[in-house]
Amino acid sequence: MCRSIKTLRPPALPEEATQEEIRAAALQFVRKVSGFRAPAAHNREVFDHAVEVIAAATEELLAGLEVRGQAAARRAG
Repeated sequence: MCRSIKTLRPPALPEEATQEEIRAAALQFVRKVSGFRAPAAHNREVFDHAVEVIAAATEELLAGLEVRGQAAARRAG
């Protein structure tokens, strides 16, 4: 796993992950998998598309996760 990708769910983050944090994690993942920090012009479209798809999947994952103790903490707060 790429060490610069951080955990985006509570309790690692006190609040919900921002769009910027989600996109940054997706970008790091695509960079790691592709082996390109910045793709050549002829790979830019597929590279950017992969970042967007992974960011969307990450948002869906985070929205669907149930973290133990979080519901009780929200009710108490």
